[in-house]
Amino acid sequence: MKSMNYLVTLLFLCGALQLNAQQIELDVPYVPTPQNVVEGMLDLANVGKGDVVYDLGCGDGRIVITAAKKYGATGIGVDLNPERIKEANENAREAGVEGKVTFHEGNLFDFDFSKASVLTLYLLPDVNLKLMPKILSEMKPGSRVVSHAFDMGDWKPDGQISVDGKSVFLWIIPEKE
Repeated sequence: MKSMNYLVTLLFLCGALQLNAQQIELDVPYVPTPQNVVEGMLDLANVGKGDVVYDLGCGDGRIVITAAKKYGATGIGVDLNPERIKEANENAREAGVEGKVTFHEGNLFDFDFSKASVLTLYLLPDVNLKLMPKILSEMKPGSRVVSHAFDMGDWKPDGQISVDGKSVFLWIIPEKE
């Protein structure tokens, strides 16, 4: 009986450790961008009908959904959290733009965003800095990157606005050397 209790305890701990590992993976806080900031980001990036907007860490999908619904763009969102992806898909259906946007569960560092004409971010400063080389190597010259709240260190923005006290930064991908 003692060995059975030990086995049950061991299995419980293994399950708890596995669950804890999943929680650690998703341990980037989900903080939705206010709608007025979303529109400020898309306006600053001059999003229009021909644009393909990628949102890294898309959460509930509000940025690509707004880009599709209000600006006529198409969009792709990526997020690690399967609950956010489910919510984003539901929100796209409710907004009537499910044919213009798609959402993918995955790690943004493994995601190819070379087809994006606009890349939107609301990530932590260290994540922005880690992404910067990938952004500069994958994105085409003239593509735009917009970040809510956080800059890119030494890469100076081409534009910056404030929306209700919240900073929004814009960079335009330079010509390749």
